[in-house]
Parts: sequence; structure tokens; C-alpha cells
Amino acid sequence: MTLSRLVAVVGAGVLVLGACSSTGGKPDSSSGGGMGAGTADTPRMKVAMITHEAPGDSFWDLVRKGAETAAKKDNIELLYSSDPEAPNQANHVQSAVDSGVHGIAVTLAKPDAMRPAVRNAAAKNIPVVAFNAGQDAWQGMGVLEYFGQDGFIAGKEAGKRLADDGANRAICVIHEQGHVDLEARCAGVKNTFPAVETLNVNGKDMPSVESTITAKLQQDPSIDTIVALGAPFALTSVQSVRNAGSSAKVATFDTNAELVSAIESGDIQWAVDQQPFLQGYLAVDSLWLYLNNGNVIGGNQPTLTGPSFIDRSNIGAVAEYARAGTR
Repeated sequence: MTLSRLVAVVGAGVLVLGACSSTGGKPDSSSGGGMGAGTADTPRMKVAMITHEAPGDSFWDLVRKGAETAAKKDNIELLYSSDPEAPNQANHVQSAVDSGVHGIAVTLAKPDAMRPAVRNAAAKNIPVVAFNAGQDAWQGMGVLEYFGQDGFIAGKEAGKRLADDGANRAICVIHEQGHVDLEARCAGVKNTFPAVETLNVNGKDMPSVESTITAKLQQDPSIDTIVALGAPFALTSVQSVRNAGSSAKVATFDTNAELVSAIESGDIQWAVDQQPFLQGYLAVDSLWLYLNNGNVIGGNQPTLTGPSFIDRSNIGAVAEYARAGTR
């Protein structure tokens, strides 16, 4: 959608609220500092963000906070919805298309199920950006940009870290079977650390996750490392280790405030950070840039937000942000 078309649609409702960041908009000297201080003077827009969030997964709190920060700055009404089931997620996308939003940000954990709805958006000239999952699929779906880490590359780096740590045998715990990015992470781990076995668990049922990991550790005492793919599952893995009377260490992808404390205490060895706040922020802000200035980020390549490692050597640098809910 071009700026002229956008103005025709919502120009009567332009709301002038003041400042914006260096990405654009008229500055307002009266605005305060800090995140989200000041708002663009561009036309009010509606952007839908649809994710595969499962209830209780704190990772998405960080994504949403980043998206809300960008939306506040860019004078955008953010419409957030989610569903862990891909067909339902696709229905949310189609509903956003039918309601005439100005842009859509979407995750592509199961790209095949999402493809028709995403293409329908492109056919209606509604710009779509993808983030977090679907790094290998977005370019063939009419999506403008992608923000996230490469799951396979991140997994390879985690596998190298396992080898450097002296691990002998590991399990990689997938909490959503069929999720392309989670599977890519475990495949990457196996690429550089072959002595790893994939363990599928039901991430919608945390007691089941705990009991499944506990049983695996009891069945195979040679497992000395658990690689979780999300902070809540890493923290549950710590409890499974205790239940099983195991000495296995726990490492993970992704963080939250509770995980920071677990790294500080030594219960978690390290986390691979993909910066979910940044993913949500960039997804929304990139749509504002495209709609208002025709900008496209990444040169038809993914814009990577990770991976990087957080451990006891650098946890102090991010602890404050994590406890504030932005890392």
C-alpha cells in the first residue's frame, strides 16, 4: 500500500501526537525520554500481529512488548492475536485481511498451513512481514521481510558450545512437534554435536513435559546435558533433573526474567538469545517504514537478531533488561 493510498483511507483520522525516533516523524521537544517516548505524526494505521504463541510461554511477552513499543512510537493501532494451531493462526491472518488492516506481521512456524492466507494478503496489497519462524519459507510467500535468527545456525553454535563444555551425551527437547524453527535448532545441534537425541514433549502440558524428561533421564543415566528450546522448558528441565536424581546440566534457547536468576545461580549453564523484543519491534517498525517511506529492510535476505550466548560471564549486562521484560 502506498502512502497516498494510506492517506486516502485514514487521512481524516490523522492524529498529531508529537515526536518519533530517528526512523522518522516530526520531533517534539516536549516528549520525555525512554522507550516509546513520543509518537510519529504520520496517519494512524492498523497493523495486525499474529503469532503461534502457546499459553504460558513467556517468550511471547517479550515479542509483544517490543511490538507495542514500536506501535506506540509509530502511531499504530496494534491488533495482536495468536494460536498454537496453524490452521487457527491462518484464520487469524485471513480475518486481518478481511478487516482491511494496513499491514500484517506474522510468524511462520508451519509455513504450509499459513501460505494461502499470507498470499491473500499480498493479493490485496497488504504488506506482510514475517518474524521468529519460517526463515526458509518467507521468500516464496509474498512476504517483504524477515526478522529472526537462523535456527540451524543457532543450533550449530549451541552444538559447538556443548563440545567446548565437555558434554558427552545430550537430549534436545522439542516442545512443539512440526515447528520448523525448533526442528532446525535441534538439527543444527546435531550437525556439530552428533551425540544428541531429539526428545519430543507436549509443550502445552508442563507437568507432562516434566515427567517425560524425568523418565528419559532415569531411562538413560548417560545423558549429561539437556538442551531446551525455550526458557519455561529449561526451568522445568531443572526440576526434572532433581526428580531423576541426575547430574545432567541444562542449557537453553531464549530467556526470561526467571531464567536470568537461574543462570546467576548456576541452575542453567547458558542461553542462546535471539532477542524476541527486537523481533517484535522490528516487525512493526518495518511496516511503518514501508507504508510511509517505501523502505524494505534486509535486501531480500533475513535480518538476523541472533544468536548470541548469555551465561554467568555476561549475565550482568542483560539482567536489568530481562527483569524489566525486554530481554
